[in-house]
Amino acid sequence: MSSPLAVVTGANSGLGLVTATELARRGTRVVLAVRNVAAGQEVARRIGGDTEVRELDLASQASVRTFAEKLTADHPTVDLLINNAGAVLLGPRRTSVDGFELMLATNMLGHFALTGLLLPHVTERVVNLSSVTHKPAKLNFDDLMYERNYRGNSAYGRSKLASTVFGIELDRRLRAANSPVISVLAHPGMTRTNLTPRAWEHLGRRGRIIARLGLLATQPLEQGTQPQLRAATGHGVKGGQFFGPRGPFELFGEVTEVRPSREAADPAVGKRLWTAAEELTGVRYL
Repeated sequence: MSSPLAVVTGANSGLGLVTATELARRGTRVVLAVRNVAAGQEVARRIGGDTEVRELDLASQASVRTFAEKLTADHPTVDLLINNAGAVLLGPRRTSVDGFELMLATNMLGHFALTGLLLPHVTERVVNLSSVTHKPAKLNFDDLMYERNYRGNSAYGRSKLASTVFGIELDRRLRAANSPVISVLAHPGMTRTNLTPRAWEHLGRRGRIIARLGLLATQPLEQGTQPQLRAATGHGVKGGQFFGPRGPFELFGEVTEVRPSREAADPAVGKRLWTAAEELTGVRYL
């Protein structure tokens, strides 16, 4: 009997790297789904075990489709899909190759399409990475691509709200279909990752100062990865559960079950976003 297979997006750094490393340590075969293949290959060498590197740019729907097609040709069964990769870009509005607002394209729409294309091959779990920034955010379905009055920090919160809505709606649809696959969510609180300095790089020297100060208020990477490891590997985990830190405002601390925002849990919002994502990506499922 072969070892289980996990696909981890954004696995060459940060939370994804720690997650992939821990899964490999436990004997799981891990596919590092990354934009930078050279960096991914270096990570694979460091991790060891049965790891492989495959190119995936979540901001490109063509890349998502190519990845899914090649992966499933080689691996008919995927036990675990961890939608970990994320973009934090707090500067001017940017768009993907498909014309989508870049953070929404990367953080939600790419993962929506990837999940749909891989789902017939997934046997156990899909884990979506959320953020505490989803809680005050609101989705504007009249301006889903945030073309009016754009603000980077709000766009990031909206993209993470969309990711959270997606994970919860996926759970509803999997249960309605009597699927054995479960959808679980996690967020890392305020965690020290390489995204923190990159988020502020558009401000130059001032941004570097802000990033350094921000790093002082974050918890270690290994601690921040625990919620998604619980979601991915915990025994007795049920579909729809959401894990995060138990500390004040869910910013740091040991893992506990947390609640999404009211909007994230609203079935009407879930249905509307799902329909929009199907139309934007052309991927329809469940």
